[in-house]
Amino acid sequence: MGERPILRAMSNLIGPRMISIEPLTPDAFAPYGTALGFAARHTPDTAFFSPASDFWHEHGFASGETKTEILWVVYRSSDPTIARLEAHLATEQALIPLTGSIVHIVARSAPDGAPDPQTVRAFAIAPGQGIVMAKDCWHATRVFAGDVTCAMLTRASTTKDLVAHLQTGAPLTESRYADIAISIGNGEKR
Repeated sequence: MGERPILRAMSNLIGPRMISIEPLTPDAFAPYGTALGFAARHTPDTAFFSPASDFWHEHGFASGETKTEILWVVYRSSDPTIARLEAHLATEQALIPLTGSIVHIVARSAPDGAPDPQTVRAFAIAPGQGIVMAKDCWHATRVFAGDVTCAMLTRASTTKDLVAHLQTGAPLTESRYADIAISIGNGEKR
């Protein structure tokens, strides 16, 4: 119920618009959060390299609570039309494709809290890459083909909030939706 004014407002703010899919780079994704899987800035106290294995710090995740969870998410929609974005009010959210590439659509919030139509972008994210969306980053996900399994890191209470809403229609408290009218592609291979 709480999201209805934003839904009505967004249908007037964003008209049909084509968004090109672009490659994920740390600089291009910076306004929306952090790109993962690129040349890391290693420091001696956060990285170790040896013939047997390597590990390094990539990102300090801020869920806003002590219980952070890992989810498996399977995306299967390749529909180029995006009719709704969602945003999470209390946490960052990490998304890492494992079995195929995804297209992740993002937008920043305008001063009124709705998606800012001037900031809508679509990024192709391949396995071995990933993103951490900033808190309040509007987003949707599509695939190029088939089912794509992703690992997601998120706040446990945000997941419970979404499940309760999707299963019973309970009001959202940690997330919100906004209707939009955009398409992705613009000559890109789908």
